[in-house]
Amino acid sequence: MADDLKSMALDYHRFPRPGKLEITPTKKMANQRDLALAYSPGVADACMLIADDPKEAANMTARGNLVAVISNGTAVLGLGNIGALASKPVMEGKAVLFKKFAGVDVFDIEVDETDPDKMVEIVRALEPTFGGVNLEDIKAPECFIIEAKCRETMNIPVFHDDQHGTAICVAAAIYNALRLVNKKIEDVKVVVSGAGAAAQACTMQILSLGAKAENIRMCDRKGVIYQGREGVDQFKSRFAVETDERSLDDAIDQADVFLGVSGPGTMTGDMVKKMAKDPIVLALANPTPEILPEEAKAARDDVIMATGRSDYPNQVNNVLCFPFIFRGALDCGATVINEEMKIATVKAIADLALAEPSEVVASAYQGEKLTYGRDYLIPKPFDPRLIVHIAPAVVQAAMDSGVATRPITDMDAYIKKLEQFIYESGQAMRPIFERAKESPKRVIYAEGEDPRVLRTAQIVVEDGYASPILVGDKGLIEARAKDLGLADMLGSVSIVDPHAMDAGALAKLVDALHARLGRAGVSPGTAERMLKSDATVLAAMLLDTGAGDAMLCGAVGGFSKHLREVFNVIGLADGVSRYSAVQMVLTQHDTIFITDSHANLDPSADHLATMVPQAAKVVERFGLTPKVAMCSHANFGTEHDASARKMRRATDLIRAQNPDLEIDGEMQVDAALNENIRKRLLPGSTLSGRANLLVMPDIDAANISFNLVKQVTQGLSVGPIMTGLAKPAHVVATAISTRGLVNMTAMAVVDAQDR
Repeated sequence: MADDLKSMALDYHRFPRPGKLEITPTKKMANQRDLALAYSPGVADACMLIADDPKEAANMTARGNLVAVISNGTAVLGLGNIGALASKPVMEGKAVLFKKFAGVDVFDIEVDETDPDKMVEIVRALEPTFGGVNLEDIKAPECFIIEAKCRETMNIPVFHDDQHGTAICVAAAIYNALRLVNKKIEDVKVVVSGAGAAAQACTMQILSLGAKAENIRMCDRKGVIYQGREGVDQFKSRFAVETDERSLDDAIDQADVFLGVSGPGTMTGDMVKKMAKDPIVLALANPTPEILPEEAKAARDDVIMATGRSDYPNQVNNVLCFPFIFRGALDCGATVINEEMKIATVKAIADLALAEPSEVVASAYQGEKLTYGRDYLIPKPFDPRLIVHIAPAVVQAAMDSGVATRPITDMDAYIKKLEQFIYESGQAMRPIFERAKESPKRVIYAEGEDPRVLRTAQIVVEDGYASPILVGDKGLIEARAKDLGLADMLGSVSIVDPHAMDAGALAKLVDALHARLGRAGVSPGTAERMLKSDATVLAAMLLDTGAGDAMLCGAVGGFSKHLREVFNVIGLADGVSRYSAVQMVLTQHDTIFITDSHANLDPSADHLATMVPQAAKVVERFGLTPKVAMCSHANFGTEHDASARKMRRATDLIRAQNPDLEIDGEMQVDAALNENIRKRLLPGSTLSGRANLLVMPDIDAANISFNLVKQVTQGLSVGPIMTGLAKPAHVVATAISTRGLVNMTAMAVVDAQDR
């Protein structure tokens, strides 16, 4: 599996074009006039405006939203000193995180220079280009020197994320853990295992919250850093204390907090036993922490644990912080990210964990405990509310401390702008995968012999999303898995071979199928032939009889045939009169849902009134607030033909039955996606912002719209997502890729969780 993951990772970076980034224009250049405005002679006016007032650079150029991610590759991830060039994939990855989480544009800059003074000169010379600098993967102690000198001499934020991003998230977790056990930070004893850049920054951040220096013990490989110890550099010496404790084992006695930023196995169960009541253990070494939560909890049932891993509660991940602190700093033109802004970020992260989960977030993470407590100290790394909590707090702190050059006067409007970004970020699949991991389900794949399905099974097993059940010829599945290098995966899946089933199990399925379809001309003999010859029927029966929790079919064959067979077996959900299909497209800037692209040729207004609330629930499942546009060739009564009248009547029916749903129509798609157009046409429209659920009048409009959007934007599609069926069954398109099947598997798992 490791070799296969390596191959997939290399293909991911190589195809369809090398790398993870591109530069795209933000303005149209469709004619000669556009070119004259963008370049000569029009650009001269923008240049002179900036020459007269440098602050105008934020209005005339991309500088106000542009960050440099700069590294010399001397301390990359867990790879060490691999050099500037080899670090580029990591820096591109960091750039993608900035963009996807907070809409911040990034140039990654890999510098082949290890002399700290020369690095400072290089970074300083880049200041006219950027609104901020994120230093990354530079080894200690050079990272301290470079950041300090750049901060002293530059008028834009310079932030070493390996230090401060980690420190902020650690401080938030400790802050909330202490609140939980009612301990004061100035009274607690803190033991830090590790003395590198992250450890030192974490300690400084804890001190800024009120911890006492005399209560902190920092330990490196040689033990406690104490006053008078020889060979301690100027940076570590800041944390030297007067103590007789010499080893980590000495220091841990009656400690309230253990912070591990070192390596696996550093902490033991016996050490946990020596800690004070309600010990707080942050074991952050990755991938193997200083002590596993199981071992710590076996030693003490009152221990509060956090790690850097996503498969345990309380993941401390600096993605909670860095995109959003830069978002706020850029938006107010901060000249520095100061201590006040960092503390504001710590408290914003901590307070978000105490906030009552919104309906949207609860829907996105349904089945998880999102209540402040021992297993929920800090928010999930993919909580969509992070940007609207952290960025405004950063802006306010920057303004209060006098470092904001472009103060924000209308904070409510600013927050609404940030909320809109959540809906346009193309990140809707994040909470789905997080939820799938929390409670994996048994997913039945009707086309178990297909190579795409086999690769999907390997991925979902490895990532912990599901337990696959493959329907198909066992010998063929095993042979193909071996050819694909996936033989090891077979030990983690179940195979249902229709021609080698246990006689008793087959008989029960035959009886059940006959009971459902006997009055539709299906005799017991016909039922047996259907089960042996039609994998979709067999998969649907396995689902209906409880042998699995969800199913996927349709990778081979016509969509309508698969849907008909699934529907005949499992039927409709209670209270639903019509099934439908929703397609989601994740573009660079948008998450758009389109219905009904596959299942209903020409739904009536009454059918739409049933389908749309079901589709809105799909949108909510992704952590988004549904904004529904009933699409048409007409705009708010401009036409009166049958199609326009149908969409108008459907809008009225849906509003009457679902008064809390944000919906309007009938309208053209440009009005649905552009609030300015909509306000011009109908200032009193009840739809705000940009619609994210587009309801089409018939299958032609929906299918054409979906494929057009997907191809033109090169967007990632998820679906068709079936609604209205009695069980979590989804019929995929024949052109679906392995990546698409993985997405639909996670979707099917979450569907099963919701049921």
